[in-house]
Amino acid sequence: MRWGADRWRFYRLIGREVAQVARNIYVGATGRPDILAGARVTGLVIAPHDLRTSDATFADDIYAGLFVFAGRSLSVSGRSPFDYAPPSPEWADALYGFGWLRHLRAADTALARANARAFVADFMAGRGEAGLAKPTPVAARRLIAFLCQSPLVLEGADHAFYQAFLKTIGRTARDLERDLRRGISPQTRLLAAVALCYAGLCCEGIQPILRRATRILVRELERQIMPDGGHRSRDPRFAMELLLDLLPLRQSFLGRGIDPPEALLHAVDRMLPLLRLLRHADASLSHFNGMGATAADHLATLLVYDGAMAQPLMHAPNSGYERLEAGRVLLVADVGAPPPLVDSINAGAGCLSFEFSSGPQRIVINCGLPASGPELRRLARSTAAHSTATIADSSSCRFLTGGGAWYERWAVTWLASRIGPVVLRGPRAVKAERTLDPDGTRVLAARHDGYVPDFGLVHERRWRLAADGSVVEGEDAFVRSGSARARAHEVAIRFHLHPAIAARGREEGGLELVSPIGEVWHVEAEGAQMALEESVYFAGLTGARRTDQIVLYLTVSEDTRVRWRFARATPTTG
Repeated sequence: MRWGADRWRFYRLIGREVAQVARNIYVGATGRPDILAGARVTGLVIAPHDLRTSDATFADDIYAGLFVFAGRSLSVSGRSPFDYAPPSPEWADALYGFGWLRHLRAADTALARANARAFVADFMAGRGEAGLAKPTPVAARRLIAFLCQSPLVLEGADHAFYQAFLKTIGRTARDLERDLRRGISPQTRLLAAVALCYAGLCCEGIQPILRRATRILVRELERQIMPDGGHRSRDPRFAMELLLDLLPLRQSFLGRGIDPPEALLHAVDRMLPLLRLLRHADASLSHFNGMGATAADHLATLLVYDGAMAQPLMHAPNSGYERLEAGRVLLVADVGAPPPLVDSINAGAGCLSFEFSSGPQRIVINCGLPASGPELRRLARSTAAHSTATIADSSSCRFLTGGGAWYERWAVTWLASRIGPVVLRGPRAVKAERTLDPDGTRVLAARHDGYVPDFGLVHERRWRLAADGSVVEGEDAFVRSGSARARAHEVAIRFHLHPAIAARGREEGGLELVSPIGEVWHVEAEGAQMALEESVYFAGLTGARRTDQIVLYLTVSEDTRVRWRFARATPTTG
């Protein structure tokens, strides 16, 4: 991380976090009593429905001693998975979150139920690393999973196991309630409130938590869900996971004869159309700001609940996403500024990036976020991993990484352990405008100032989608900002291609793209040198995959414009 003006922003962030630590200590010493002090779970009333689809073949992997989470696998050779060091932090989060119990429930066999009880018993007996189970998001996921999968875990269980299970649920609820009184991130606070609402609805003996958790849930939904339905983090994956929890929660309120809060109903109604805006015809979500591989079955389940199935949302000004659609072609663009610092742990430096697909085949993509691996995730968040312009191999956002002196590097490590690799600085003035030409051409124009502090250049981009979807044209402009001194900078405009697309040169110049559905697209550019290079698709369902990228190279000193064009050369065959 190069410091400059960001150093003072960094020091202010340190001061804020130190103050938060002091406040947490003060709250712990003088705060109000635990609302669940002395309370205990005496029984379970309902088991919420888990909307996440399950795969019975996962049970076969467990029988074989193979646990595959977050793109990593571990073979336990007949022992408990809690006896091994996790292959990655994300793998540990998945294991201790227990969401995988749903796959054992899908197997619906006595052996699957016995396995589920055995794994839960291992956890309750203290096997594994206690610190890995403690983080608030992991504890919240585990509480929801235990409540949803309680029929699986408790069927055939003896009284001692039942009581230990109830005790574990009560202890987790108390821990989450305590966390809510401390300084935790907004996304974590929202997830903890959801989990505690589940506990208040499902458990006998701790009903007092329901009122407090509902109050916090309402407050956080009103703060975090924007008017167009996007979450404040701009992370489609988080929004999808949140909806998979909110929809069963809404039903759980009704199942207990309690009216769901209006904020919950309104949030669900707003969030579903935004997911449809980001969805391609192959049932995947666009790879922006934390979105990796799409669980297409989860997305399909959610969209069943969307009453406005005929017309997807086209314009999301609060979330910063735009959708252009004509014929078989769909284009989705990121035209928003980075989210607030505390919500930016997965945000990418992809302002003015886009993806487009023709029918069921994606053509231009972003690289997407891998399931695990801090270094790979850092690369995937860079501007170069998005289909947009990069100036001097720099990202348009500055992330919390690196440092100067040893004490600054130590401070970066300490901050990252508390708040994650957030975005310290990014584009501030991001403007977008969409119009419709008389001939039916859809036009979207946008600009951002993310490169002004370092290079004095504003990046402008214009997309034009023909009325029949046969041509996607674009223009990138680099405009000198104010009185910034003119200097030459190397610029690379990237278009990452989906791994299924075959690219090759044309004798007439430019490139030819061939898709598996039989379409051929010609790519041309004016004002830059075109090259075909290797790239990596991080968001593959089976992990990272090799792919190609089209790169336009140019040198910018004064105001410069580059035009590019994707034109379908064959009639539609699929």
